[in-house]
Amino acid sequence: MTRNFQGQTVVITGACRGIGAGIAERFARDGANLVMVSNAERVFATAEALKGQYGSEILALQVDVTDEEAVQQLYQQAFERFGRIDVSIQNAGVITIDRFDAMPKADFEKVLAVNTTGVWLCCREAAKYMVQQNGGSLINTSSGQGRQGFIYTPHYAASKMGVIGITQSLALELAPWHITVNAFCPGIIESEMWDYNDRVWGEILSTGQKKYGKGELMAEWVQNIPLKRAGQPEDVAGLVAFLASEDARYITGQTINVDGGLIFS
Repeated sequence: MTRNFQGQTVVITGACRGIGAGIAERFARDGANLVMVSNAERVFATAEALKGQYGSEILALQVDVTDEEAVQQLYQQAFERFGRIDVSIQNAGVITIDRFDAMPKADFEKVLAVNTTGVWLCCREAAKYMVQQNGGSLINTSSGQGRQGFIYTPHYAASKMGVIGITQSLALELAPWHITVNAFCPGIIESEMWDYNDRVWGEILSTGQKKYGKGELMAEWVQNIPLKRAGQPEDVAGLVAFLASEDARYITGQTINVDGGLIFS
């Protein structure tokens, strides 16, 4: 289903690759003005490719979402460029994987800072403009681990559960201004992050009797998915486009799984 976002401004963090790049492509195809954000320089090349393919109006910015002043400037630049902010998708995220007794405190703090505090900062700044407009949509990336924790990633699970709490709280607070706030929980989605997950979890879980080579652990886990396949970024992008659309104007405070039926909660 193609939705028309012509003239609307959509901000996407973590937009240079994986799920974020897939979401950006969907909104570019649907005619939105895009603000593509990442802490990596690669975001500029990703934006140029979408401009060339779809002729989109795109503002690409390299921003650390844990930097309060930089996030404030991000939304100010977006507003100055396009005159409004209709949708903000808080997708920037990081993961590390380690045994409980080996995980550095710095890794724990970084994951919480990017995945949870970064989401809150972006929601806060985007909502200031949406309140003035009396409408808008905030969409936050949680995870299957926002529903159910997993081994070797307690910090990641905590960060993504926190995203759901932020989503529910802001949905209540921002409802008087017709601002919807929702989240989604991706499962196994083919991306560079899942290449990392496959490699590092595979290394830790390998034993004398069972060694995991490249792609083998992910393939084993995919067999537990009822739909028997890993997701693609476009599988997530379709849901996000729906949540940003007028068809979802009566949906707020919700968290929706995008995982092929892996988790029912």
